[in-house]
Amino acid sequence: MNDSSWQPEPVPAGPAYDAQAGPQTRPMPIVPDAAGRDFDDREARDRGAAAAGGPLFRDETPPQEPMPSPPPPPSQAPQDPSPPPPKKRAGRDLRAAIGVGVGLGAVIFASLFIVKAVFVGVVVVAVVVGLWELTSRLQEKKGIKAPLVPLAVGGAAMIIAGYVRGAEGAWVAMALTALAVLVWRMTEPPEDYLKDVTAGVFAAFYVPFLATFVTMLLAADDGPQRVVTFLVLTVVSDTGAYAVGWRFGKTKLAPRISPGKTREGLFGAVAFAMAAGALCMEFLVDGGAWWQGLLLGLAVAVSATLGDLGESMIKRDLGIKDMGTLLPGHGGIMDRLDSLLPTAPVVWLLLAAFVGTG
Repeated sequence: MNDSSWQPEPVPAGPAYDAQAGPQTRPMPIVPDAAGRDFDDREARDRGAAAAGGPLFRDETPPQEPMPSPPPPPSQAPQDPSPPPPKKRAGRDLRAAIGVGVGLGAVIFASLFIVKAVFVGVVVVAVVVGLWELTSRLQEKKGIKAPLVPLAVGGAAMIIAGYVRGAEGAWVAMALTALAVLVWRMTEPPEDYLKDVTAGVFAAFYVPFLATFVTMLLAADDGPQRVVTFLVLTVVSDTGAYAVGWRFGKTKLAPRISPGKTREGLFGAVAFAMAAGALCMEFLVDGGAWWQGLLLGLAVAVSATLGDLGESMIKRDLGIKDMGTLLPGHGGIMDRLDSLLPTAPVVWLLLAAFVGTG
């Protein structure tokens, strides 16, 4: 847009008019400032614009003062970057585990001191369920079809034979069970026959045959007291290992097999089991002595730990955490029999050496 104040104005006719030079433009008026200095009206117009709050020149902007940033809300306040150290927690539901353990203990102790045959039935049920868990996991994870029917029947026969006929009856039942597994598997195609029957014989030895030593302990005159000694020492060993390992454990015992076990926990198992063994042999087992209990407790702590590691090897090979889900807080029956099964023959053998089998 044109501004007329910037156009030249013609000079009126008069003596100052030069015809040759043409019309002359009038110079811009000079206006003195308050200090006596002169500047043209263009500067005055710019000065007035500056006084009115605009920039002194068109390409100049006044400096802007930075606006103060509001304080961050409490939710965005800076926090300590270092998190608190994690607390040690148990890997299972302790309330469920304790409740199930108390219930199983009540059933076992009631059957022991009421009628011995009832306890034999409890062992048979535990063995059959354990065989079902083991064979099911073998088939799911490895495709191994160990025949369950001959294993369950033969396992029950082993438990009863061990109680009635002792070690001789248990060995005969074990041999017949292995033969039954070989014959039963012949009814199916020959592919993987060797693998299936090998797993079947292993299952027969691992679960029912080792469990027969529990009923062989029961067959003695003070059988209930011997079984209680066996159960108490095994449970105390596991509890001592867990308590000491959870509180003081630093050095791994077998990290490739069971990362949770520590050497400190093993020392706790030995200490707790030896103390419990001395008390049990002194006050429960007929003819026992406290020093025998120390040796018995040491052997139980070692065998229970090895049994736990052995089942951990099986579960790692299968790629599972638990053998089953029947017992809340514990897993399956086999997850509770892991330390009991290899400990039973150790306790039976040492008690037979210390006080006899009667």
